[in-house]
Amino acid sequence: MEKKTRRADAYAEMLIIAAFVFAVDQLSKYWIRTHLALRETITPIPAIGSWFRIIHWKNTGIAFGLFQGNGWILTLIGIAVVIGIIIFSRQVVDGPAYWRIALALELGGALGNLADRLNPELGYVVDFVWIGDFPVFNLADSAIVIGAFVLIIGMMVNDSKIGGHQTTENREDK
Repeated sequence: MEKKTRRADAYAEMLIIAAFVFAVDQLSKYWIRTHLALRETITPIPAIGSWFRIIHWKNTGIAFGLFQGNGWILTLIGIAVVIGIIIFSRQVVDGPAYWRIALALELGGALGNLADRLNPELGYVVDFVWIGDFPVFNLADSAIVIGAFVLIIGMMVNDSKIGGHQTTENREDK
């Protein structure tokens, strides 16, 4: 019974993180759509206005402006990614917390961008964060990237712990 409770808590944790990412992403994109015309730019902090801007940007491709105009293919890929994350989460729900956090961030971000693509009023992803010369992105993109970093760092830390300790069973005596 205790294992079922731990699993339910782990799923709830993942759902809360994914739902939070999704909600914040969608609310921020709604604000952009209702307050800025397409391609309209604002500088919320004038002192760094040439470096940090908010712009209402239409992205029909993927990250970094790649594959523009392939919305239906990208929608199918997005659906496949969401399904893959959900299936994979069943495999790692009992594992380290970094797996759950990373997958929840990835899921929330993927759902946020997929919701934009599936929205009949849009059919594209709303991007709005413009930093320096970096391509315009959104909070869902940020969550996906942060999730990938959490996963990579978690795996590196976990591997170093495993690799750094030898037990009697795996040590060869000479």
